Amino acid sequence: MNFRTDLALEKRESLGEEAPEGVSCETEEYETVTVTTITVENESGARALGKPEGKYVTLEVTPFMKNAELSDERIRVFSEKLLSLLPKEGTVLVAGLGNESITPDALGPRCISLLLATRHIKKELARSIGFSSLRPVAGIVPGVLGKTGIETAEIIEAVAKKIEPSALIVIDALASRKLSRLGTTVQLTDTGLSPGSGVGNRGAEISFSTLGIPVVAVGVPTVVDGTTMAFDLFENAGVDTSLFLRDADFSKGKLMMVTPKEIDLVIERAAWLISMGINCALQRDMELDDIAALVR
Repeated sequence: MNFRTDLALEKRESLGEEAPEGVSCETEEYETVTVTTITVENESGARALGKPEGKYVTLEVTPFMKNAELSDERIRVFSEKLLSLLPKEGTVLVAGLGNESITPDALGPRCISLLLATRHIKKELARSIGFSSLRPVAGIVPGVLGKTGIETAEIIEAVAKKIEPSALIVIDALASRKLSRLGTTVQLTDTGLSPGSGVGNRGAEISFSTLGIPVVAVGVPTVVDGTTMAFDLFENAGVDTSLFLRDADFSKGKLMMVTPKEIDLVIERAAWLISMGINCALQRDMELDDIAALVR
């Protein structure tokens, strides 16, 4: 059965120990974070993994709900991995996707509230306050189709045409295959995304092919569907999952999305890690403490 997940790492795990042709995998260990980089190199790899060609970088960290302090190392590693996927110069547009009224879906808007937006700061003013090397950054929260009546991709495309950024970063909540990855994983990819895919409400694609500029998607798993949760619990308990797959009725479970009870903490802390990582990646001459003081 094909369980719902937005994580390339989980797709890769489902294929067994040997990587399929056209898919490479590399793991790096740091003190507080494990980084797995999966590269889908060609069409054969894309078919095997069920993901578009490109690079998928997954950071596995201490659960956000259990760790109030996010170390500088995790922010630094995230920042370096993000920077490797972006052009070195030019304006960057950051879009926070999702519905800020629904906590598991509020990651994107929350990140934008902590973004250091600098596009409006003129060079003369920047020099006068000691920040002569500010990179132009703009942020947008496009909302959701049900509230605006406009596809998220249409809003982003219109803004991008107006301000002509060199790259776009989109932030969105994701769905996971395993309960253990909720609030413990951050994924970055240069393949873009389709808004709402994590909850089965796929919108128009946001990617290089649709916008003509590099698109880096950043996300944290905040939900798992009911069927996937049930299977994961059975599997962890050592139950024969073949019986589950043969006899279970999946229709109702796939309509239910489950999230941790500490989801408010997950969103708050994940948003801090992502937004500070973005700020540090784009403003290389500024210290984390200075950035944090400006956005709080």
